[in-house]
Amino acid sequence: MSENQVKMLDANEAAALVAHKLNEVSIIYPITPSSPMGEWSDAWSAAGVQNIWGKVPDVLEMQSEAGAIGAVHGSLQTGSMTTTYTASQGLLLMIPNMYKIAGELTPFVMHVAARTVAGHALSIFGDHSDVMACRQTGFAMIASNSVQEAQDFAAIAQMSTFLSRIPFIHFFDGFRTSHEINKITMLSDDDLKALMKDIPTDFMSKNALKPEAPKVRGTAQNPDVFFQIKEAANKYYNACPSFVEKAMQKFYEVTGRQYRLVEYKGAVNAEHVVVSIGSSVETLEETASYLNQENHSVGVLGIHLYRPFPKDAFVKALPKSVKYVTVLDRTKESGSVGEPLYLDVVSTLAEAVAKGDLAGMPKVLGGRYGLSSKEFTPAMAKAVFENKTKQHFTIGIDDDVTNLSLPYDADFNIESDEVSRCVFIGLGSDGTVGANKNSIKIIADGEDYYGQAYFVYDSKKSGGMTTSHLRFSPRPIKAPYLINQASFVACHHTPFLFKTDVLSFASKNAVFLINTTEPKEKVWDSLPIEVQQEIIAKNIRLYAINAVDVALKTGMGRRINTIMQTCFFAISGVLPREEAIKKIKKAVQKTYARKGQEIVDANIKAIDASLEHLHEIQIGQANSIHKRQPGVPLTAPELLQKVTGPIIEGKGDSLPV
Repeated sequence: MSENQVKMLDANEAAALVAHKLNEVSIIYPITPSSPMGEWSDAWSAAGVQNIWGKVPDVLEMQSEAGAIGAVHGSLQTGSMTTTYTASQGLLLMIPNMYKIAGELTPFVMHVAARTVAGHALSIFGDHSDVMACRQTGFAMIASNSVQEAQDFAAIAQMSTFLSRIPFIHFFDGFRTSHEINKITMLSDDDLKALMKDIPTDFMSKNALKPEAPKVRGTAQNPDVFFQIKEAANKYYNACPSFVEKAMQKFYEVTGRQYRLVEYKGAVNAEHVVVSIGSSVETLEETASYLNQENHSVGVLGIHLYRPFPKDAFVKALPKSVKYVTVLDRTKESGSVGEPLYLDVVSTLAEAVAKGDLAGMPKVLGGRYGLSSKEFTPAMAKAVFENKTKQHFTIGIDDDVTNLSLPYDADFNIESDEVSRCVFIGLGSDGTVGANKNSIKIIADGEDYYGQAYFVYDSKKSGGMTTSHLRFSPRPIKAPYLINQASFVACHHTPFLFKTDVLSFASKNAVFLINTTEPKEKVWDSLPIEVQQEIIAKNIRLYAINAVDVALKTGMGRRINTIMQTCFFAISGVLPREEAIKKIKKAVQKTYARKGQEIVDANIKAIDASLEHLHEIQIGQANSIHKRQPGVPLTAPELLQKVTGPIIEGKGDSLPV
């Protein structure tokens, strides 16, 4: 792997790749959305992929997360460099052992795809409620805000744990970062070897519990000594931020990518600074840049090292001109004076004022966002920058009970016209998601384009609706939020047109592709009247193909993914048509070669047949006899009408508290 190789992959794979290369043992137990990290590790070891010391890491799957962290603790005590991957309740089951590992000052990094902890309901989606429940364990905590950072901070955390002897949680946003595919610059084995050079990794073997070098660990202590020994660890935690800075500096020298404990971006003389952790930081930074060009004066402080909290670095990074500081937390602590990051920032600023390091106390506001992967968009970021009065607010929902929510203009948009935005609606297991993963790699694996892909599906997955959001641009893409103004929309399963507002994603003058069994002359009349009206209002060009028929005739069975992918490339304009078709055929050869030439030939035949059966549909009048079905019957009880119906129609985000 060359130092400059770029690759399209998600944060789970990026973090797991580094962890596999820098450890001897992986103890795994699957839990969404961290499961792919363990799956990748298992697959690599099964294939004989070695770490940078020339050994194939051992991978063991336990029967619970509690068992996994117990095995990790034992493995660490025997002197093995060990890692694990987890999230949510799985992470909480590890807390008792985490106290022990931290108390024993044992180098170790676990990787967490941060996820909602089940409270009033189970949610498999992302926020920071799990990692924030671990801040008292004694683990250092370091956050990645993007796919690139997930790879890079996996290495920085590994360096830092050996330098400091403090165990680390390396975390990133579950789903939003863990499953986002983006183009990153890879770390080669030579990079990793250079990073780990002179790092005291032999600490593990030297301090292993073994008969020939006996040590005492895990004792019971009485009131006479426990307090003193607890305080004796202070020097390690006090020194930890400086060791992380040292690791970051070495990382810069090897890779050219510079990171800091906290990173400020925005106006030099900003009056309002927003503080946050995770993927929201990129959204805030891009919005701040846009607003500053419109004569605002705002900035963003993104936190990388969260524990030990880097108080000195935080105050130093804050512009002296600041009058307002807003802290965004992606978690809720019911009954607390404020959320975790908010309380840390208030304490840090108050101490800085008391010491004279800060001239005066800015007004500090706190807010909650993004629980259970709720969207956080530039429109919401703008509302946060503009708020200077509302305390302990929420953003992204309509709170009509405690009235804590900030209003925002959902139509506010900062994305450049040079970004191609495409949305694909498919049926779980119909191959749409897989085809789109191929598409993003076909377009963005070269030097000319960057790409981003994110896939939305409900917990049922197979048989449910999947929504693929793809962006392409000649510049790096920093947009960790869903597309709502797409120039290309495809619906691969026609019945969805009758259940949900598919064209809500479409911009004016967009291209719309549908898979339908109707002959081309009857397609327009077969659409619901609401779809016809939206096509006319937005001046949308309509294309149709009977992909099911093409699939059956070309030996593809019911798999329509290659056919719909071909149509996308033919009419979206993202790549020149002939170039795109060549690349699809090359990708098919690479993807299906191991399944045999017959499968490859069927796919090639389907590609050629797709273009013959793709038709542009003449737009007529909006006079269809068909209507979109309501989520529930109009005779249903009020609760079903007001709550269940909108959820079924895909409008649950708009429901008030």
